[in-house]
Amino acid sequence: MSNTYKDLQNSHPCFGGRRNNAGRIHLPVSPGCNIACRFCDRSINDVEVRPGVTSKVIKPEEVPGLLTKALDICPDIKVAGIAGPGDTLASDNALESFRIIKDKFPGLIKCMSTNGLLLDERADEVIDIGIDSLTVTVNAVDPSILTKLNDYIIWHGEKIEGEKGAKILITNQLAGIRKVAAAGITVKVNTVLVPSINGDHIEQIAKAVKEAGAKIYNIIPLIPQHKLKDVPAPTCIEIDKARTLAGKYIDVFRHCQHCRADAVGVPGKTEFGDRIYQNRVGAKETFSHG
Repeated sequence: MSNTYKDLQNSHPCFGGRRNNAGRIHLPVSPGCNIACRFCDRSINDVEVRPGVTSKVIKPEEVPGLLTKALDICPDIKVAGIAGPGDTLASDNALESFRIIKDKFPGLIKCMSTNGLLLDERADEVIDIGIDSLTVTVNAVDPSILTKLNDYIIWHGEKIEGEKGAKILITNQLAGIRKVAAAGITVKVNTVLVPSINGDHIEQIAKAVKEAGAKIYNIIPLIPQHKLKDVPAPTCIEIDKARTLAGKYIDVFRHCQHCRADAVGVPGKTEFGDRIYQNRVGAKETFSHG
């Protein structure tokens, strides 16, 4: 049985558990991505602190050793999460890793993040593995808006651009959320706030994902980079306004730390990633989509 939303509020740092010094480890096992977000610059480096960045990509068979080491260094770790650096459902690596965690570390909360493109068709696997919390990034529920944030999707080997691709992504995200939420998995939705693009769309997103079964909503301010490098980041006032509008429909999380895909420790207090993921690289490498 998965942890309930109330359980997660006490033990998961992304649901309020940080007040209890709850820690997490992110396992960077997912290399590739299947959508092309205009703001996303996935990278291998040891200097940037943001999503999509890791010092290395590991293999599922490395997970037990790394978890044992991490729990020895930081016993506060309650959550084993996989958030990239690519999409967790674009390969089998994340699900294979969670099967290992379920078998060897049954006391850890299993947390996964996905863009949701394959969530509808892989929902049964997510449910069977016993994922406790699932984060889905939903940046728009209107295809005409999403095309300004995402160039294309790679779906069943086909590159699909424009509103056609956006419509598939949105449909699959909401259908997938419905399936896993109905099975008792707690769903959190992330939205990257780009005020000039989806700033007036936040209420519609919040309402749609709440109706699909999401429990909590996290608005992440844009980090200007890649194709949106010249678009200003939202101001504190714009972020607060978006959170207030979303809060009319769904609980809003307000303490996101923009964690790396290989973060280890208690958010905002301790960070042991450099001790767990050794052989970090100093150079910056980038990923390709596909």
